[in-house]
Amino acid sequence: MFDFVFHNPTKIVFGRRQEETIGEELKNAGMRRVLFIYGRNSIKRSGLFDRITASLDRSGISYVEYGGVVSNPVLSHTRQGVELARREGVEAVLAVGGGSVLDEGKAIAVGALADDDVWNYFTGKEVAGALPVFTVLTLAATGSEMNGNAVVTNEETRQKYNIGSPHVYPRVSILNPELTISVPRDYSAYGAVDAIAHVIEGYFTRQAGSHLQDRLVEGIIKTVIETSNVIMREPDNYPARAEFMWAATLALNGLTTAGLREYSFPNHMIEHSLSAIYNIAHGAGLAIVMPAWMKWYSARAPERFARFAREVFGREGAAAGISALEEWFAAIDAPVRLGEVNIPAGDIDMIAANAAALASKWGIGDLYRREVIAEILQLAV
Repeated sequence: MFDFVFHNPTKIVFGRRQEETIGEELKNAGMRRVLFIYGRNSIKRSGLFDRITASLDRSGISYVEYGGVVSNPVLSHTRQGVELARREGVEAVLAVGGGSVLDEGKAIAVGALADDDVWNYFTGKEVAGALPVFTVLTLAATGSEMNGNAVVTNEETRQKYNIGSPHVYPRVSILNPELTISVPRDYSAYGAVDAIAHVIEGYFTRQAGSHLQDRLVEGIIKTVIETSNVIMREPDNYPARAEFMWAATLALNGLTTAGLREYSFPNHMIEHSLSAIYNIAHGAGLAIVMPAWMKWYSARAPERFARFAREVFGREGAAAGISALEEWFAAIDAPVRLGEVNIPAGDIDMIAANAAALASKWGIGDLYRREVIAEILQLAV
């Protein structure tokens, strides 16, 4: 294990009806006025909106409402939120929703304190500060509730880029597994794929590290698979929802990559182009990209892939492990081929060019050249 610093400042409040404590958490943090950001009208139909606002009212927290965040949050809506936050003089951002809502909330938190366009921070400018971020999670998948990352799509340039900064770690995140019971079956599946992708990236691409970290990753993947199988059959199974929710959070809160070196996120790099160009669900794109990338990359780390097959699926050989994961994605009705989401093979060169620009930004462009990305995507046809 290599030297490292691990610091995660997010307070997690986990359990039934804990969203009703958000007003108290904000008050204890000294907040008086917040931007309350959320997605579509499901938050109001479910009664969650009323429970949140009642909690805010009890604690004397005023709020400015900002709804309409879409899956794969877009820059235009983010910019409008930044202007609203500045105009209304809010002191914090309260994001209630899934990863898309949390990501846009973080971006707005950055833009509200900036003196220039928020997109500059997605294209390389260092984040110098942000409004405090508080979250109530309604969909387990992205880990955004406990990390300093956010992703937004510039719909004009078709670039899906990210920021990473300690300034956007949520101060408090409330996780009530009950809130995920109403998540549609397909998005429950996509959330499972996303959580697995988060830990697989470092597991396969890292320089030799620690068996402990490997076991953490393998345990998270097996937990995601086991609980997802239950959730697919019994959507209202609280114990399964709870274990899955916490596993998804642990998958991208920095714990599994502590002590690793030289790891990268090529599956996310390629998928960001799919969802930026075609607006497909992020988890659906990852289910397509991941098996294809694994088939291409496995010869570079045969022992890693053989261990994955053995420890996660009880199979022997790299190819058997890759097949087992792809078969499981298909079993939960996640797409595993480009054609399943109506992406034509003729678009591969265009997608690869888009992804190659992000590969360069992430410092992995020497390996993931345009022609290499196209070769990987051909394995998903």
